[in-house]
Amino acid sequence: MSNTTSADLHSRLLRVSEPIAEILRRTQYTPQESSKVSTKDILLSLLPNTSPPPPPPPPPRLLDEEQSLASIKSLALACALLSSSRSSAHELLSWIPESLSVAGESAFSEIARDYFSENKRLVIELLPVVLPELKDGIEGSSMGKDGDAEDVSAAMARKPVGYAILASHQLMWFVTQVDKPNLAKVCNLVVPCALTALDHWSPDVKRQGVISFVHLAKTTSSGDLGSYGDVVLDACCQNIASDDEIWIHVVELSVLLVTKLHPNNPRSSWYEKVMNEMLGHLERQPRNKERRIAWLTFVEPLLNSLGLFLLAHFRRIFPLFFQWMHSDDGETVLLVLERVETVVRLTWIRNSPVFTRLVEELVSLYKESSMRKERDEIRILILRILKLLRECKRLQFESAWRQYQEDPNLSMVEEYICGPALSEPREPLVGSAV
Repeated sequence: MSNTTSADLHSRLLRVSEPIAEILRRTQYTPQESSKVSTKDILLSLLPNTSPPPPPPPPPRLLDEEQSLASIKSLALACALLSSSRSSAHELLSWIPESLSVAGESAFSEIARDYFSENKRLVIELLPVVLPELKDGIEGSSMGKDGDAEDVSAAMARKPVGYAILASHQLMWFVTQVDKPNLAKVCNLVVPCALTALDHWSPDVKRQGVISFVHLAKTTSSGDLGSYGDVVLDACCQNIASDDEIWIHVVELSVLLVTKLHPNNPRSSWYEKVMNEMLGHLERQPRNKERRIAWLTFVEPLLNSLGLFLLAHFRRIFPLFFQWMHSDDGETVLLVLERVETVVRLTWIRNSPVFTRLVEELVSLYKESSMRKERDEIRILILRILKLLRECKRLQFESAWRQYQEDPNLSMVEEYICGPALSEPREPLVGSAV
């Protein structure tokens, strides 16, 4: 950009933004009275002014990179908002048509191609420019961590929360455009801004902060996060019991962080804290389908890292498992059986009173599954678990199974799990006992 003048850049920005302005003018939009924020007005204010800047005195003034980025920043923020609307159902963004999102993405790509060769490089160059502004936008309606309802009202009186919601979407978009190894180089910029979003009282703002951190956790190493790691993990734990709207993202982030920051260290207090917070939230509403499916979907790496230390959580995990096994939806049943198989494989149910109950529940589910469309998948998992139980505790299993030996409906089950005599039970291939 060393040969770019102010007039040239303004003309270029004006040209690439014209499709956005045209579609924006045609798009009907009536802002909600309660929001006190007009997304359309904000977008229009970010587009280049149609009146060109006054001509510079000869010779034409050349812009350095910092000045060029400052000129591009506003249009980039508009493009980020338009693109992020694709994944948002919030009323401030849901009105944006697909054509407008496409126009925003095309404009950003054109500027990036003309001056920075690719989108990612432009994003990286813009981060130091846009993140402080976005952080301020989010902080405008935030409050202290110990705030109450009065603090929320006071925060909203200072600045409508809609501005923070839009800024958090822009933050999420910028962060998720950067991949490894570049994201590691800007952790010191991204983390404080994302933490501000995560600490906000609004679930809509929190969600974008969590999504930003999920991308960060997947893209960087524990060393890249440095001293920020446990700070982010602590903030994440504090949000485990927050609004259900962000539960799925918080579960994914918590598992990602604790297994990345403290690998092969199940004695770390973070494992117990994360697990207890999650189980407590699940126990409060065990019948909440979305909550349990999210946890069952993402918890596998945490279970694998805990290994035999899962024994300490049996009294809380298995009552949930037993209840979920008989859920109406097949997705829950299949997921819980997969997690049960993992727990049995890792712990071999050592000296646990849940052994007999587990056999009973599995047999009951096997019979119930005859009328389910997922019958075959469910029964395959049950057979695998029963066979694994017999391998790890043969005498105890045979004692529990004795009552079913004469059941004609289970003859095929017995043939599968009680086939050729097994060798001496093997020990689980995990760490030492608790």
